[in-house]
Amino acid sequence: MPTLIKDGQVVDNPWSLLAKDVDLNTALSDESSHIVVPFALWQEHKDSLMESGKAVAVCVDSDDDPYELANDVIDLPLICLNFPVFRDGRAFSAAAILRERLNYQGEIRAIGDVLRDQLFYMKKCGINSFDLADGVKVEQALAAFNEFSTSYMSTVEEPLPLFRRR
Repeated sequence: MPTLIKDGQVVDNPWSLLAKDVDLNTALSDESSHIVVPFALWQEHKDSLMESGKAVAVCVDSDDDPYELANDVIDLPLICLNFPVFRDGRAFSAAAILRERLNYQGEIRAIGDVLRDQLFYMKKCGINSFDLADGVKVEQALAAFNEFSTSYMSTVEEPLPLFRRR
């Protein structure tokens, strides 16, 4: 079972991530009260999903445009960003766009190939919850957030670069 770290703590995951090819009827009949739907399903059926009585979140893949959620960020308690493989970093940019440009205040969760080496940088981009990949040890993952004392460049967490903070 994957481990979820949220705001620096290991927590239970109430959200059910639905398959990419799920249809509206299957999504609405899911037994979970908290569902994460694919981006395409959200775009096509957001009104029906919001009226379902379930807590609804969206999963954004690397090739989805986070700006298309601009009018929806106020309604979403959680946005999942999929990191399909280690070398695909487009979700880092999506997280920064959600926080800095769209002013998203809810939970941003990294899912997929979420590895220890990326956690510090994911947090700096505005991601605050992490669904760790199988095989990642939770103790090592928690330690990764404190590997560096500061960042020299600007980040979502610290908008001023180091030379401006001196």
